[in-house]
Amino acid sequence: MDTPAPAPLDALWRPTALMAVILAGEALGLLLALAPGTEGWIVRFGLASLGIQWIAIGTLCALFLLRRPLGRVSPMQLAWACLGLLLAMTLLVASAAWELLGMTMDPGVGRASFVLRMLALAFVVGLMGLLIYQNYWQARQLAVRAKQLELEALQARIRPHFLFNTLNTGAALVHARPADAERLLLDLADLFRSALRGPQQIPLAEELALTRRYLEIEALRFGDRLRLGWELPDAMPEVLVPSLSIQPLAENAIRHGIERRPDGGAVDVAVRLFVDHVEIRVVNDMPGTAGGGGGHAVGLASARERVHALTDGRGRIESRTEGGRYIASVYLPLA
Repeated sequence: MDTPAPAPLDALWRPTALMAVILAGEALGLLLALAPGTEGWIVRFGLASLGIQWIAIGTLCALFLLRRPLGRVSPMQLAWACLGLLLAMTLLVASAAWELLGMTMDPGVGRASFVLRMLALAFVVGLMGLLIYQNYWQARQLAVRAKQLELEALQARIRPHFLFNTLNTGAALVHARPADAERLLLDLADLFRSALRGPQQIPLAEELALTRRYLEIEALRFGDRLRLGWELPDAMPEVLVPSLSIQPLAENAIRHGIERRPDGGAVDVAVRLFVDHVEIRVVNDMPGTAGGGGGHAVGLASARERVHALTDGRGRIESRTEGGRYIASVYLPLA
C-alpha cells in the first residue's frame, strides 16, 4: 500500500492559512481604499473589506463542501476550479452589493462596469494566489520527501542491533529448538519486508502484528526474563498508521529497559479507543539506575518524526516515566 499523498486543499483548513486569507483580504481592502483620487477612504475601506471577506469566506466554504470531488482531479484542474469558484463568488457578492447599495458603491459607474471591474480584480488576485500556493505546495512536498529520507536514515541506525541479536538467537536455536528457529526466521522476514517497503501507511492491526512478531523474537532470546502483556480491543479500529511507527517503541522498551535489567521485566502494549482518536501505549520496566529512560531518544525520534510526517502533523507521540516504568504513547486521529 502506497503512502496516500496529502490533499493540496488540506492546508487551507488550518488556522494559520485561514488567518492569512483574512489578513490578505484586509490588506487588499486597505490598498483599494487608499488608491489615489478617492475620498472618504475609511468608508470605502469598510465596504471593500466587507465585500472581500464575503468573497474569501464564501470561496473557502465552497471549496470545503466540494473537497471530495475536487480531491480526485489533477492539480492543474484543481487550480482552475479554485479560480472559477473565486470568480463565481465575486460575481455573486458584487451583484448583491450593487443591488443593496447602488450608486453609493462607486458614483458614476454603471452596474455592469462595476461587476466587470470586480471580476477583473478577482482574476488577477486569484492568479497571484495560485502562483504563491503552487510554490508553497512544491516546497511542502520536497520537505515531506526530505523528512522521509531522514526517517530512513534513523531506521538504518536501529536495525543492525536487532538483526545481529536475532541471527545469534536463531543460530543458538537451530539444533536445540529447530521449530522455534524456523518461526524466528519467518517473523524476521516479515519485519524486514515491511521495513524495506519504506515510509508508508498500513492498517493498525498489521502494524501491531509486526510489533507482536518482534516481541516474540525477543521473547525467544530473553526467555523468562521478558514478560509480555497485551490489551487490545475486540474490534480494531480502521485507522492507518505509519509503517514501523510502533515497533521501534517496542524495540526501545527492550534495548533500554529489559536488556539493562538483570532480572528482566515486563513490556505491555495497549490500544485505547476515544471519540476522535486512538491511543497506542508501549510501557516497559526501567533499569534501576537513574535516568535509565534517556536511551530511548533515537528510536523515539524516529517514530515521532514518522508519525508526524506521514499523518500530516495530526498524529503525535508523547513519553513519560511513571512509577518506575517508561510510557510511550502514540496518538492517531480516527477520522
